[in-house]
Amino acid sequence: MYKHFFKRFFDFWISLTALLVLSPILIIITIWLMIANKGAGAFFTQERPGKDAKIFKVIKFKSMTDERDAEGKLLPNEKRLTKVGKFIRNYSIDELPQLINVLKGDMSLIGPRPLMIRYLELYSPEQARRHEVRPGVTGWAQVNGRNTITWTEKFKLDVWYVDNISIILDIKIIFLTVKNVISRKDINSSSDKVGSVGFNGHN
Repeated sequence: MYKHFFKRFFDFWISLTALLVLSPILIIITIWLMIANKGAGAFFTQERPGKDAKIFKVIKFKSMTDERDAEGKLLPNEKRLTKVGKFIRNYSIDELPQLINVLKGDMSLIGPRPLMIRYLELYSPEQARRHEVRPGVTGWAQVNGRNTITWTEKFKLDVWYVDNISIILDIKIIFLTVKNVISRKDINSSSDKVGSVGFNGHN
């Protein structure tokens, strides 16, 4: 009952309440980023696979400028990352606009993190089960190592979550997420990126 009804009910009302309560802070950050990003805007969207691998646009705060070199190519990430951008990444503030995705029903507060579309073809059938539920703003893998475990281990944790969803587990994940953000545990700027080596065990 929780997985198929109450989880979505809680997602909607918690995300709506959070957006209303945090709106003054979100407005300040938006203005701050619009200035810091030198005209590049405060938000960016990117297509990601959601439940049943249906494509949606995830919303994030934009942490980098769009500055380019003389040939028109984007400068390296480290040169485009602003001080504000680094701050919001360090405390995962850049993820807060995803509450809008939760409100819309694209995402859940808790679930496997949505990755890039191009990685879909690399999943094993078992790993692809992570798409049986809505992707989350945070998840079981994020509070159990995040950037200190392998991608294979992350996907095992994602599938374990799919098979064990409960309100108690979701509350535990929320608590651990807040704890990790405050302590800045396992935080870096590439937490949703996969390297060039296949994460299904094949190079």
